[in-house]
Amino acid sequence: MAPNPKLAAALSAAESASGEKGPLYESILADIQALASPTTAADLDAVFDSFFGQSLGLVASRSFLTAFIAALKSIEKESLWIEVGNRTLSRLAAQPSSFFDAAATIYELVATAHENNEDFLDAAKALAEIPLDSSQRKVSDADKARVWVRIVRNYLEVGDDTAADMYINKLKNIMHTVSDPDLNLHFRLSQARIQDAKRDFLFAAQRYHEISFFPAVAEEERLHTLSMAVKCAILAPAGPMRSRILGRLYKDERSAQLEEFGILEKMFLDRLLSPAEVDKFAEGLQPHQLATTADGSTVLAKAVVEHNLLGVSRLYNNIQFGALGSLLGLDADKAEETTARMIEQGRLVGRMDQLEGIVRFEGGEASGEKGSGRAEIVANKEMRRWDANVESLAEEVENVINSLQKEFPSFVAANLVA
Repeated sequence: MAPNPKLAAALSAAESASGEKGPLYESILADIQALASPTTAADLDAVFDSFFGQSLGLVASRSFLTAFIAALKSIEKESLWIEVGNRTLSRLAAQPSSFFDAAATIYELVATAHENNEDFLDAAKALAEIPLDSSQRKVSDADKARVWVRIVRNYLEVGDDTAADMYINKLKNIMHTVSDPDLNLHFRLSQARIQDAKRDFLFAAQRYHEISFFPAVAEEERLHTLSMAVKCAILAPAGPMRSRILGRLYKDERSAQLEEFGILEKMFLDRLLSPAEVDKFAEGLQPHQLATTADGSTVLAKAVVEHNLLGVSRLYNNIQFGALGSLLGLDADKAEETTARMIEQGRLVGRMDQLEGIVRFEGGEASGEKGSGRAEIVANKEMRRWDANVESLAEEVENVINSLQKEFPSFVAANLVA
């Protein structure tokens, strides 16, 4: 497609002019929308090709590129940014001199156009091409962080948490040198979103809760982030670590404003959850939080079963697997398997007797350490418990005898064997 005739005439005059030509081209770019209205990709490409067809030197080229990018930005049209930007980048790559700063600016402009069009994957790919580690271009840690945070957020928008995690790992190496509060906020929020997507709900809950206190976040967004923290904490594996984060969230005065407060309170107090409460809570979860796990159950169903098992351990000293399964909504074998796993992982304190088909809960808080579900000094603990029970029984028998002696002394004297 040929450029606008008026623009073509201006370019011809610049090419044939004597003396410095750089300012002439910069003047054309400043008036581009007057010379070519509406300005098309062909018009801008013609200006670029005309200038670089004359080898006017590195200094003039850099000045021209600054004006060229400013002219492109002034035309607020995403499709033009993408088309002209990509062509310009390919032409710059073929130049003998490197124009890293100009290329970086154009990549950011192309990425912005893709973001405005909600083409987040293309935006992430454009930003990933920005030269950040070149020896010919010094980039501060803050500028690197700004680009990498954008890449992470774009990958998260398309659900590619693996690619996002790769850039989060890069950010971890430099964020301690970055003082920008907004960048630190987006970094922490991205970390939380990635851990949430990877189902590392304990870590995600802690991060979301921290972010909910950031003053830079609007009040409504702080409550939303607090809600995300509660959801992640509820979905986390039952055990002492989850109990601690549930305690912090429950004691947060703002939690009472959330729809999830009812289920949060029950979980914190180790009360059993009903199916109706669970179904209502599930309505507010995201798709990845309702995904099916390897054993065929959902993340939520597994979390609820483990929580209810902890609740049962507070109510019973011992229970048969069949009865336990009825309380948990499982068959006896599945109830036994779940109990064994939690004890082995140190998230429940108890002992299992598979011959009798019974589990005996030992009370107290689990340590969370693998293999610590049963106390190391079980024998001594059991003996102390037995001694206490025998002593209590003896005291009760003595109380009964004393009462009989008061009411029926002759009967006691005739029948009591010393």
